[in-house]
Amino acid sequence: MIKLCVAIGLLALTVANAQSQTAVDSVKITINKMFSAMKSSDAKMLLDCFADTAILQTIAKDKSGNTIVKNEKITDFSVMIGTIPKDAADERITYDIVKVDGPLAIAWTPYKFYYYGQFSHCGVNSFQLVRLNGVWKIQYLIDTRRKQGCE
Repeated sequence: MIKLCVAIGLLALTVANAQSQTAVDSVKITINKMFSAMKSSDAKMLLDCFADTAILQTIAKDKSGNTIVKNEKITDFSVMIGTIPKDAADERITYDIVKVDGPLAIAWTPYKFYYYGQFSHCGVNSFQLVRLNGVWKIQYLIDTRRKQGCE
């Protein structure tokens, strides 16, 4: 009886771990799709990664050096991406943290951005994703941008 309980417990842990891994991987697929769209200058594919009510922001400095938050419309961002040459925008990310709770996910992705093969800047992306109709969509994306400390 004890062996049966242990076996059932181990099976439950294995299934839970496999499901969790699948959820994390599916979040990464959506984020990777967004960066593939940027690299291939595909505005339609880029828009497909975002929820209809998505928010896009960047933390920056104004001329006085004060921290500000800039808002950008997803449609404006996609139009800009669609006008640049293929392979011009290359954002290389690593996954630091990805967490999933049902239909909500977060991802923290440090990055280095290259434009026409030349290093431009680095920073961190903070994603909030929502699972809508079985598909992960980016609901909120905010990032930092800097030129130093990018080692």
